[in-house]
Amino acid sequence: MRIKHFLFSTLLILAATMAHALDIRPYTAATLAAAQKADQPVALHFHADWCPTCRAQTAVLQKLKSEKGLDLTVMVVNYDTEKALKRRFKVNAQSTLIVLKGQKEMDRLVGDTTPDGIRTALKSAL
Repeated sequence: MRIKHFLFSTLLILAATMAHALDIRPYTAATLAAAQKADQPVALHFHADWCPTCRAQTAVLQKLKSEKGLDLTVMVVNYDTEKALKRRFKVNAQSTLIVLKGQKEMDRLVGDTTPDGIRTALKSAL
C-alpha cells in the first residue's frame, strides 16, 4: 500500500510540474484537434530545418521552457511537408508562429526571434 501511495504522489508531483511548463513536441493533427476541442492554448511553429531564423526561434523556445507561467504546447510543424496545414492557416513563410486558444487565433509572428516577442505571443493565449 505504501508503494502505491508513493507512486501516486510522485505522479501527481510530476504532473503538476509538467502542467506549468512550455511543452514542445512535433505536430500531429490529432494533438492539434484535441487541444482545439478542449479550448486549450497551443502554438504552431512552422519550421524548416534549412531555415536559420527557424533555428533561432527554436533556441528561444528551448530557453522559454524553464519559465513558469507558459502553460501551453508548441507544436513544431514541418514547413516543407505540411502543405494542407499551411493553406488552412494561410502560412506563406517558414518561421511563422501561430498562437491559438481553441479555434481562435490569438497572435501570429513571422520571423521574430526575440525572447520578448515570442513570450508575448505565447502569453496571448493564456
